[in-house]
Amino acid sequence: MDYQTLVCDTQNGVATITLNRAEKMNALSTQMRAEIAYAVSEAGKTARVVVLTGAGRAFCSGQDLGDRVSAANLDLERTLRDEYAPMLRSITDCPVPTIAAVNGAAAGAGANLALAADVVIAAESAYFLQAFARIGLIPDAGGTYVLPRTMGTAKAMGAALFADKITARQADHWGMIWEAVPDSEFDAHWKARAAHLAQGPTAAYTAIKKVIRGSWDNSMEEQLTFEAKQQGHCGKSRDFKEGVLAFTEKRRASFEGR
Repeated sequence: MDYQTLVCDTQNGVATITLNRAEKMNALSTQMRAEIAYAVSEAGKTARVVVLTGAGRAFCSGQDLGDRVSAANLDLERTLRDEYAPMLRSITDCPVPTIAAVNGAAAGAGANLALAADVVIAAESAYFLQAFARIGLIPDAGGTYVLPRTMGTAKAMGAALFADKITARQADHWGMIWEAVPDSEFDAHWKARAAHLAQGPTAAYTAIKKVIRGSWDNSMEEQLTFEAKQQGHCGKSRDFKEGVLAFTEKRRASFEGR
């Protein structure tokens, strides 16, 4: 695909997808949503980790309300079903770890785009904003699913009703994201985190994603069965054999990702 709204780069197993509409604070247009879905799906076939980040001062400011003739003409149900859902599924279903490197404002659907990733790393100056109630809407793009499961019903309800900014530090403390890091260290930090995952046991990471995400819909008995099955697959991998050998030889494992 000839990307119009993204910059995509893959090096050393790390696919970095940069939202590249800085003049619009990386607002999500129809074109961008389609490109993200395609870029993540393609990257997941060859890379060992996929990173989403933003150009300029924002990660993503959410739906581009100027993307149509007028906001009143938006068919929100169709847009969410046909454009947002495929984009979000490309991230949640990606077979390799996904990181959202949140460099700045993540608002509305932009916040929930970030939260769809497996790991969210934010610069301290970044913030998350469930802005929907400010324009008479409910959180969408998976927000009503992810927020109660990450930071609890009380915090999720407050975030949705009051539409207050949540600083990166608050998001970290509330369990909404993995970590917030000083701005001066942000770029180097997320790149080091991505490099770590790119050198890890990719097949095990794929199984980790399946069992943790799958646990939300399973009973304890179902989860134990699912867990055992996935562990059985991991136990047959070359990386497991290498990991055990490296442990006994007291050296760092050299994982192949299979």
